[in-house]
Amino acid sequence: MDFSLSEEHKMLQTTVRDFANEKLAPVADELDRKQEFARDNFKMMADMGLLGLGIPPEYGGSGGDELSVAIAVEELSRACAATADILDAHLCLCAAPIYRFGTEEQKQKFLPALVKGERIGAMAITESEAGSDVSNMQTTAARDGDDYILNGTKIFITNGDVCDVMLAFANVTELGERGMTAFLVEADSPGYSKGKKYDKLGMRAATNADQVLEDCRVPAANRLGDEGRGMRIFLELIDHGRIGIAAQALGITRAILERTVEYAKNRKQFGAPIASYQAISWRLADIYTELEAARLLTYQTAWLADNGQSFRTQAAMAKLYATELAMRASTLGIQVFGGYGYMMDSPMQRYFRDAKLTEIYEGTSEVQRMIISASLFR
Repeated sequence: MDFSLSEEHKMLQTTVRDFANEKLAPVADELDRKQEFARDNFKMMADMGLLGLGIPPEYGGSGGDELSVAIAVEELSRACAATADILDAHLCLCAAPIYRFGTEEQKQKFLPALVKGERIGAMAITESEAGSDVSNMQTTAARDGDDYILNGTKIFITNGDVCDVMLAFANVTELGERGMTAFLVEADSPGYSKGKKYDKLGMRAATNADQVLEDCRVPAANRLGDEGRGMRIFLELIDHGRIGIAAQALGITRAILERTVEYAKNRKQFGAPIASYQAISWRLADIYTELEAARLLTYQTAWLADNGQSFRTQAAMAKLYATELAMRASTLGIQVFGGYGYMMDSPMQRYFRDAKLTEIYEGTSEVQRMIISASLFR
C-alpha cells in the first residue's frame, strides 16, 4: 500500500499550485465581486493543458487520470474555487463524458476544440421540478427524420451563459419513463437560447444561467449513446464529478486553515496570541486532522476509478465528508477572525459562501447519505 504521489502527480501539483498562487489568487476577490465568467482564467487553464486532463493526446488532451484531475482541482480551489467550478463543468461534466461515451466521430468533432478552450462546455439536467429527483425531468425529445426536436428548460446551469456545447438530457417520448437520453446541443442549434443569469451567493465567477429549448433541432449524430441510456451516462458522469467537488472542498478547507492559522499566530488578546489558547488551537487541530482524512478518502476514490473498480459509494462518502468539512471550517474561520471575519473585506466571507455550494450541487448531502445508506443496507 503506497500513499505517495508519483513524480508526474507531484509535478502537476507543483505546477498548478504555482499557477494558482501567481495568477488566480490575486484576482479571485475581484472576479467574485464582478460576477462575470472568468474568461481569462479559462484561457490560461487551456494554455496549461488543464482542460484536457484525462483526455488522450490523440484528441488534443493532456492525458493523466482521475487523480490528476483531483489534484489540479484542489490546487485551483485553494486560490479560486469558482475557477475550479468552471473546470469541473467544462471537463468533468461535458468533455469527459464525450470521451467515455461518444462515437469516434463525436470525439473528433468536439474534444479538440473543448480541450483547447475554443469552445466552452456545460452539462444540463436540472429543472424546476427535477433537482435531486432527475427522474422527474420534463424535457422531451421527439425523433424527426435525421434530427431530434427538444423542448424544455434547464435551470442553474454552470457555464450556462457562455457555453458553446451543452450535454443536455431529455426524455424520448416514445420510450416513456425509460426514455432519458443524452444529446450534445451546440450554441447555434435552431430553437436553443440562453435564459436568465443567476445572482449567486458563492462561486460567483462561475456563472449560471437557464437553457431554453423550444423546438430545438439537434442532429441524431449528436445523440450521446443509445436512446434510453441517458440515466446510465448521467450516473457515471456525476460519480466522477463528485470526486471533483470533494477536491474543491479540500482546496477551500486548505485555504481557510492556512489563513486562520496565520491570523491566530499574530492576533493577540489578553497579552498572548490567540493560537496559544486551546479553545482556538484544538479546534484548528481537528480541522487539520479531518482535512487529511478527507484527502485520503478523495484520493482513494480517484484510485478506485482509475483502476476500474466500483467507486459510487466512495464518491458519495468523499463528497459528503469533504464538503461538510469545508462548511465547518469556514464557520470556524469566521469565528476565529471575530468581528473582522464577518466583514466583506475579510478573506473568510468568500470561503464561507463558496463552501456552501459544495454541499448542494452534483447531489446534496442528503442525496449522498441516501447513496451511502443504500450501500450499507443492501
